[in-house]
Amino acid sequence: MYKNMFDKEISTGTRFNAFMFYGQSSYLVEKYAQDTAQRLASGEEIRKIYFDEYDFKECSNFLSQSSLFSRSNILLIKTNKKIPKKEVDELIHNCTTNPDSFVIFACVGDTDFKTMAKSFTKKTNSAEVRFFPPYDNEAIDILNKEANNLGVKCPVDVLQYLYNMHQKDLALCVNDLKKLSILNEPVTIGIANAQCFGLGAVTLDDFFINLFSGKPVNKDLFMILEEGMNEIQLVNQTTTFIQQLFNINSYLKLYGQLNIIEIWGYNLPKNIANTRASIAMKFKHEQFLQMMNFFQELELELKTNSSLNHNSYVQSKFRNFSALIR
Repeated sequence: MYKNMFDKEISTGTRFNAFMFYGQSSYLVEKYAQDTAQRLASGEEIRKIYFDEYDFKECSNFLSQSSLFSRSNILLIKTNKKIPKKEVDELIHNCTTNPDSFVIFACVGDTDFKTMAKSFTKKTNSAEVRFFPPYDNEAIDILNKEANNLGVKCPVDVLQYLYNMHQKDLALCVNDLKKLSILNEPVTIGIANAQCFGLGAVTLDDFFINLFSGKPVNKDLFMILEEGMNEIQLVNQTTTFIQQLFNINSYLKLYGQLNIIEIWGYNLPKNIANTRASIAMKFKHEQFLQMMNFFQELELELKTNSSLNHNSYVQSKFRNFSALIR
């Protein structure tokens, strides 16, 4: 079933003993799995099995036995691999024969889990929920609720900025909202721009400004990767920044004036908008195409060549790119 149908079932009091959450939104998969577990029991009653910790016999025994120290046996299994149908069927069966037991599968990653989902039916009192990437307005609504739960005063335009900054990755956005909650002050785009990405002395926006302005970026690039940013994510963020510059460039050539709200759909501080506009106008359309091709080819290499040392290779390619656009 889909998210809306599952929400309706739960709101009307429908009870399931087994759950499977999967699809194209890892954030929603993990959130629904965690929320479902916490709705069934308190934290100490939830047993969590992550990835390679999964052992079928151990899980089956746990769900089969009566709970000695709590009301329920709650088993949360997070996996990026398809679990054999026979094992899934038995774990579900254990929950139907032992009404105090519940099993929750949080299936993440690019694996095709659709065949595994076939084990979850009304006959076995189980539910499978498939998630798709939310529309932008749905995503902003989700982030707004998370901000409210965290006590973060974050206007919609800032949430939109954060969402696009993270290339529509809800998990990264929520992590940043948690970080911003420590500040105990209303969040502006300037604050989000300065505090997010966890990059210490350099923000990702500073890095891009320096990169496309032809300034040295070796030290900043090293810091970004050392702080733990994934190389493919960095390449994707760079591609997004190039697209933004192209949109600004095209708009200015068409209309002769800068209107960030029409370009992005939300406003930016004047200094940020003007800086990006001045950089965008340095390049011709042919150069934007070359830059997009450069990073799309780099992304393909990273995803298909398992022998590459991603960190050193990306640093080398960014140095090459920096030299090309000076």
